[in-house]
Amino acid sequence: MKTPRSFFRSARAPRLQTRQRGTILIIALIVLVAMTLAGIATMRSVDTATITAGNIGLRQASVNAADQGLQAGVSWLTANLGPTLINDNHQPGTASIGYFSSVPANDPDWYDPLNWNEAGQLNNGNPDAGGNVVFFLIHRLCPVPNCDTSATCGGNPPNLCASTILTSALAGEGSDQTRPTDAHSSAPSIHYRITAKAVGPRNSISIVQSLVRAFN
Repeated sequence: MKTPRSFFRSARAPRLQTRQRGTILIIALIVLVAMTLAGIATMRSVDTATITAGNIGLRQASVNAADQGLQAGVSWLTANLGPTLINDNHQPGTASIGYFSSVPANDPDWYDPLNWNEAGQLNNGNPDAGGNVVFFLIHRLCPVPNCDTSATCGGNPPNLCASTILTSALAGEGSDQTRPTDAHSSAPSIHYRITAKAVGPRNSISIVQSLVRAFN
C-alpha cells in the first residue's frame, strides 16, 4: 500500500531583497572633503602667521637701519660745526651730503622718492647686511638758505633760526635768548632736524626724525 504524499510543505519566510545604496560611502567622502578643507585652511593660516612675523621682523630691521642714518647725520654735523653750516651742501647722486641750510615752510611727503634725490646715503647707496638702503637729510631750522643766523640776506627778513642757549651762557636779563646778542657769553645753539629713511626687503620703509642742537 502506497503512502500518500503530503501536500503540505513547511512555510518558508520570504527573502527580503536589500539594496546597497552607498550611503556610508557618500558620508565618508563628505567627511574626507571636510577634513581636507580644514587641513588646507590650517596650512594657510600658518603660512599667513609666518609671513606676518617675517614682515614685522623686516620692519623692525628697517627702523634700526634708519637709526643709523640719524647717527650719520649727527656725526656729519659734529665734524662740520662752524661757518660750513651756513651754506647748502647737497646735490643729486650718492656724493650728496644731504645738508640744507634752511627748512621748507611745509614738510614734504617723506614717502615720495623724489624728495630724497639729494639725500645723503650710507654705504654709497648700497644695501647693508639686512638689505636696507639708508638715506638721511639734514635741515637747519632757519627760514633763509645760505644766510648766517640773524643776518639779512637778499632782501629777506632777518634769518631768525630756532636756537637755545645754555643757562650758564646768559649774561643779562630781559634780552632775546634766541639771538646772538652781547647779552650772551656764547652764541646760541642752532637747531637741526635730521630725517632718515630706510628702504628694505618686501618694500618695507621706515622714516625717523630727530631734533638736535649744535653749539658752534
